Amino acid sequence: MTKAIRIHAHGGPEVMRWEDVPLPEPGPGEALVRHEAIGLNYIDIYFRTGLYKTPLPAILGMEGAGVIAALGEGVSSLAVGDRVAYATGPIGAYAQQRVIAADRLMKLPDGIDFRTAAAMMLQGMTAQYLLRRTYRVQPGDPILVHAAAGGVGLILCQWAKHLGATVIGVVSTEAKAELARANGAAHVLLSSADIPAEVKRITGGAMVPVVYDSVGKDTFMASLDCLAPLGMMVSYGSASGPVGAVDVGLLAAKGSLFLTRPSLATYTAKRRDLETCAGELFDVVLSGAVKIRVNQTFPLSEAAEAHRALEARRTTGSTVLLP
Repeated sequence: MTKAIRIHAHGGPEVMRWEDVPLPEPGPGEALVRHEAIGLNYIDIYFRTGLYKTPLPAILGMEGAGVIAALGEGVSSLAVGDRVAYATGPIGAYAQQRVIAADRLMKLPDGIDFRTAAAMMLQGMTAQYLLRRTYRVQPGDPILVHAAAGGVGLILCQWAKHLGATVIGVVSTEAKAELARANGAAHVLLSSADIPAEVKRITGGAMVPVVYDSVGKDTFMASLDCLAPLGMMVSYGSASGPVGAVDVGLLAAKGSLFLTRPSLATYTAKRRDLETCAGELFDVVLSGAVKIRVNQTFPLSEAAEAHRALEARRTTGSTVLLP
């Protein structure tokens, strides 16, 4: 047996239970990972509440780092004892040990510890595809980043600055504004401000070619109004709730805009894309251009409290659960 956080019904943090589960054995093409650290992400809340559907009972969690404890038949790219990390489905990371497809695992470079790895894989690879593929940020680009003091936000700010972009961050408090500035945001706006008016002022009326919006419903329309003609609206999260139906005519009226709702799963579905995405992330972290901020840790058994903190916006940077 091993221990895990499972849900038997959808709902609030109270549905999460710390309980014994059978210790799985790796099948062909699979690996058993003994977790040393597990990443906390907003997508975990979507699965807990039922916004994202999954059969029940279910073990939450998309991201972890640890050591290979056993290998299934046919796995030659890994060895028992290898240090690995992952950030792709299926869910099941909120466990002391889990089985996962071996081709979803990335070997960790020596310079990256388990807590950093667990904090950076999902959020960092998300930042990579957003900045390098969804909209390829160029030197001199002004860009708008919502939730700039969050886990993905802090990585986006640092990485975009490294690429030569001018980052306009949006945060909810002055304390978070200081954090965003310290991590590469050239301008920081409070979410209570008139964001499009402020973006117009900062850019001299030019507006921005891309908005990275993880908030969703509450910010969607204002984000569209921040875009330059032919700009890209990247809605990659729903922290305030799903956006819902969109009148596509708005995209024409506001400047022939592009709208996308990307996911890490799609951008890393092919092994070569996963390797490129993770490899570029490892490179910018090892170079020091991007620093991963693990600002909170919780015992895995107290994952419900970690969810409460995340939903209440009491966290900054990344949060890690420790088995």
